[in-house]
Amino acid sequence: MRLLIIDDDQELATNLSSALKPLNLAIDLAHDGEHGLSLILNNNYEAIILDYVLPGLDGKEIIKKIRQAGIKTPVIMLTVRTELVDRVDLLNLGADDYLTKPFAVSELLARLKALLRRPLNLQENILKVADLELDSDKFLVTRKGRRLNLSSKEFYLLEYLLKNKGRVLSRQEIMDHVWDENGNPFSNTIEVHIMNLRKKIESSGQRLIFTLSGRGYKMDEIK
Repeated sequence: MRLLIIDDDQELATNLSSALKPLNLAIDLAHDGEHGLSLILNNNYEAIILDYVLPGLDGKEIIKKIRQAGIKTPVIMLTVRTELVDRVDLLNLGADDYLTKPFAVSELLARLKALLRRPLNLQENILKVADLELDSDKFLVTRKGRRLNLSSKEFYLLEYLLKNKGRVLSRQEIMDHVWDENGNPFSNTIEVHIMNLRKKIESSGQRLIFTLSGRGYKMDEIK
């Protein structure tokens, strides 16, 4: 899963990134509005932490632009403004939650976890294909009722494949979604993780992950 933090306070952004490591997220950072908007438009994120006051485009303009573009990614807005009208305005624009600076990191973590548990478009948090199940809330994967031990990266890779069941995903799509911006697209890390994932989920059942030469990977019950 991938998260974006947009805040011109570089020290705060870096500290937040460190504090969020227990969530096993791939985290990208931006320190101005235009860079942040570009990252949102060109990548897939599970959540965005967005400062209200930014160089270039401010948080309010970013929210307006991404919602107009049909991007429904949950957004937590960070603001030093305390007037009720501003907060109501932010929620009406499309922010999902907000925190007033200064705030406790523990509160941000709690709110972020709540947003990540909230399924987009009312999708179920339990994803299935054949006899394989992934429970996003419990960070649990089972096949034929038997728990499988996956690394964090394997879990999020499998989750992404399951969310796109039946669709061929290119290497670039997988890299953009599961790895952060420092991921090396020319390495064989995707192939290695796919191979390890196959060993763990297919050792006791039918094949579920298919490689389509020159196109990418697909998860389904049939090729």
